[in-house]
Amino acid sequence: MTAAVATARTRIKICGLTREQDVDAAVQAGADAIGFVLYPASPRAVAVERAAQLAACLPPFVTPVLLFVNETAETTVNALSKVPGAMAQFHGDETPARCWDGCGRGAYRFMRAARIPLGAAGAGFDLVKYASDYSRAQAILLDAHVEAYGGGGKAFDWSLLPPAVDAHLVLSGGLTPANVGDGIRQLRTRCKSLSVDVSSGVEASKGIKDAARIRDFVAAVRAADASS
Repeated sequence: MTAAVATARTRIKICGLTREQDVDAAVQAGADAIGFVLYPASPRAVAVERAAQLAACLPPFVTPVLLFVNETAETTVNALSKVPGAMAQFHGDETPARCWDGCGRGAYRFMRAARIPLGAAGAGFDLVKYASDYSRAQAILLDAHVEAYGGGGKAFDWSLLPPAVDAHLVLSGGLTPANVGDGIRQLRTRCKSLSVDVSSGVEASKGIKDAARIRDFVAAVRAADASS
């Protein structure tokens, strides 16, 4: 009997949700994590109390993620304590020590966003060192470096990333149902594991998700998994 070969399963985070129906659509499509933006300057921002309400809609084994930009340690710990099971995503200029302190010195898990320059400049970003500096992070999230915090729906050049990174990576920035499969195929073998994170690529408008686009995105990820 020939043993079955297991295919890699790319985990999926849908970020920037503001409505219950969008949370439900993401869960029904098969999302593994749901992101809530707690950065007031973002058009997708929600208050922590609203994030807690939305997270209460989640079934078991779907992780709420709270996105912070340059918040104080006290603020982040307080927010995480209000959303059971949540992990933090630091998307500003937080140092390794600030991330650790902002998660109650290990009481909560966190991801750290790496802002990769657009174009050829992306080759100068030392992702291996960055992952080492933030070794306490559960994952390094890869996003495009634009003027405002967050990727702004821009995709950086994935081919310029190093061939081997000793970290779990989360690909983000400009992902859509049309290009996510290519991103998965390019990066899956370069890291411990690969996940994907989408926001604007599944939206009808900023902060308002489109259920059909979410389904298409998840289907494209699963197709890439099946072909790997």
